[in-house]
Amino acid sequence: MGIGGSIFLLALGAILAFAVDADISGLDINVVGYVLMLAGLVGLIVTIWFWNSRRRPATVVRPAVREDAVYRDGEVVEEYRETTRRQPPPPPYAS
Repeated sequence: MGIGGSIFLLALGAILAFAVDADISGLDINVVGYVLMLAGLVGLIVTIWFWNSRRRPATVVRPAVREDAVYRDGEVVEEYRETTRRQPPPPPYAS
């Protein structure tokens, strides 16, 4: 749903719950507003939780001083650098 959709549902629900005074047979507009606000709040909490649980893979940089580096006068002239990204572990419910 996203943050924007959640905030929209919260605002629409608040308008229906607190600002609209209409009578429709078989439908209570205030209850509809409260339900929309609850759905928006749940959507916002779930969205924020997913955004915070995303982890960027850690970057591992191996040291530049290696046996295959080329040295001239004690300084590294040419080097080999290996950069890898570790993937996060799979979720526990994955099979």
